[in-house]
Amino acid sequence: MFWVQLAVVLIFIFIGARLGGVGIAYAGGAGVIVLGLLGCTVDPTKDIPWDVLGIIIAVISCVAALQACGGLDLLVKVSEQMLRRKPERITFLAPVVTFFMTVFCGTGHVAFATLPVIAEVAKEQKIRPSRPLSIAVVASQVAIAASPISAAMIAMSSAVEPLGVGYLPLVGISIVICFVGCMVGALVSSHLGCELEDDPVYKERMAAGLVKMRGEGEYDIKPFARRSLAIFGITLLVVMVYAACTSKLDLPLGRNAAIMTFMMAAALIMRFTCKMELGEISNQATFKGGMSAALCILGVAWLGNTFVNSNMDLIKGAGQTVIQGYPWLLAVVLFFASALLYSQGATTATFMPVAAAMGVGGAVMVASFPAVTGLYLLPTYPTTVAAIEMDDTGTTRIGKYVFNHPFILPGVTSVVVAVCLGFLICPLIF
Repeated sequence: MFWVQLAVVLIFIFIGARLGGVGIAYAGGAGVIVLGLLGCTVDPTKDIPWDVLGIIIAVISCVAALQACGGLDLLVKVSEQMLRRKPERITFLAPVVTFFMTVFCGTGHVAFATLPVIAEVAKEQKIRPSRPLSIAVVASQVAIAASPISAAMIAMSSAVEPLGVGYLPLVGISIVICFVGCMVGALVSSHLGCELEDDPVYKERMAAGLVKMRGEGEYDIKPFARRSLAIFGITLLVVMVYAACTSKLDLPLGRNAAIMTFMMAAALIMRFTCKMELGEISNQATFKGGMSAALCILGVAWLGNTFVNSNMDLIKGAGQTVIQGYPWLLAVVLFFASALLYSQGATTATFMPVAAAMGVGGAVMVASFPAVTGLYLLPTYPTTVAAIEMDDTGTTRIGKYVFNHPFILPGVTSVVVAVCLGFLICPLIF
């Protein structure tokens, strides 16, 4: 029955991936019904990662408030100035921008705003846009494992804290190894594909007049943009300090509750100090994209967790000896699971407690943590699709075999380097 249930999980994930967007959420919900009929215990209180969803919703709503106040536009303007200062290095500067924007905001959806800029600067420099776009998207996804306010980081912290790994060391190590991995991925990306002017698809689109040069973007920065950005930044620092103190002090709010409430409180402060209308929040692109992602996580994580929790004893029994003998296999499992579960947070919340129950040490878990970011494996994630659509040169395209797309090699390289570096560093610290 185990293999039948696993087949059901894979079939419905495949259906969801084919549908794209929120289709993966709907397919996940339908798959839960089938698993229930096949004998799995369906318990939404345990199988749905409510904390992960709560953190995503709270953080996304605060980022959307930041966008409504003009703070995100200010970030994008500063990013464009940075990219245009050294346009010939766009392939290396683009992932730096998307990485730290994601670290700062706790969601990879902020990359949407920078992708058109990256594509435009690349075209102006006659650089193949697929090179900076692919690694920029990968960096925005990998950075989730480095952001102090991401749902994945909080789930990871909860899993490894009993093993002696503190919150701040976890954040610090994750930022270092993930960033180094992305930079090596950028080096790989810079050599992928032929030069722009030699690309046959680009030549055809140029001849048809489909490639447009838009020039430098114009930003209408709102009066309170800097103030909203300062409020968000201070909130981020408060969250980090509070989260670090939860393991040492008896505080009224737990770590997860603190992040959710602090983020919503920050949005409230923006409302009163930045003269922002609350109705504008739900109209922001980050809000729509983030809530769609939350819905997708609800469906696919519920599907995956229902299967895992119903077969926990079998999975632990089969995997314990193997994982303890070959610890690096944990990273492999996390990598492919993240592509199926469609979420770094859901993957972390599902598999890291299982790894801890198998007796995997904190150092191995932290080293393997960057592997939860394999969402680019299937070219269906929103930022991946957006990068493809925003490149009117046609260089950022999916091959007929689905997996032969420009995100694969930079992404795999970034994760492999980050994990390997983690396995070198973490045993020395933990």
